[in-house]
Amino acid sequence: MRVQETAEALVHAVTQVILGKDQVVRHIVAAILAQGHVLLEDVPGTGKTMLAKTLAQAIGGTSRRVQMTPDLMPADLTGINYFNMKTAQFEFMPGAVFTNILIADEINRATPKTQAGLLESMEERQVTIDGVTYELPRPFLVLATQNPIDTQGVFPLPEAQIDRFLMKLSMGYPGYEDEMQVLLRHMDIRPEIQSAQAVTQEQIQKAMEEVNQVAIHPDLVAYVTRILEESRNRKEVLLGISTRGGLALIRASRAWAAMAGRDYVLPDDIKEMAEPVLAHRLVLKNSLQVKEGAAKQIIGELLGQVAVPAE
Repeated sequence: MRVQETAEALVHAVTQVILGKDQVVRHIVAAILAQGHVLLEDVPGTGKTMLAKTLAQAIGGTSRRVQMTPDLMPADLTGINYFNMKTAQFEFMPGAVFTNILIADEINRATPKTQAGLLESMEERQVTIDGVTYELPRPFLVLATQNPIDTQGVFPLPEAQIDRFLMKLSMGYPGYEDEMQVLLRHMDIRPEIQSAQAVTQEQIQKAMEEVNQVAIHPDLVAYVTRILEESRNRKEVLLGISTRGGLALIRASRAWAAMAGRDYVLPDDIKEMAEPVLAHRLVLKNSLQVKEGAAKQIIGELLGQVAVPAE
């Protein structure tokens, strides 16, 4: 499949800059092909913003970086109608979402009103200003970052907004060799290493269309359904995975299968995508909310509990 060639070219270009994070990069590429959005949560200084910028360069599209602060207004993201004194008419000035990749840095520092301003653009890929609807460029990806250790001056994302992200990923610290290479690259004051354009937007669009054609057997749909049901029956879980979460898992699994050169989904594709797609959608009871990795552990237990369909 051409999807595999496109994905490999994109992964190769990004991993030349972002060292030691091949799997995270592959997951983000799968999110793009599945037409989803990604939430990167990690401690400061692990390369979240650089990853987003490098990805934007690699697809040859436009990108904008917005520092999400408490004084940021929804109109800064979506755009406004302003009165042009020269023409004596109102004209539309596009906001930051009119780009291929929007880097929403520290999204949990923006107010709930501004966070909500992203909802229509993320889900519908359009914005409506004064009754007029404007389509966003394709492809369109929101790559949001947040720092999990900050508690001062932050506004935690509500469940409805977290559910809009196809995946939630963590960069983590690099290994010894990779970290040493990063230090050697950036020990001098010089411009950041740039990624070359690896694919065109047209190639990304065609790859997205091919992902939509990837077949998934009804038995695998039943497998996903059982995972959803079992998540709602866990005693540690306050709110299980929604139907939208199941649809997200199927979309991501199709993309992962296409990236492997297949036009059909295997159970292993579902297992690979389950943690990044489902873990952040679980609402745990208070006693487990502060336990690091609790949601991921539950997803792992669910995959071991639910029987895999026979080939």
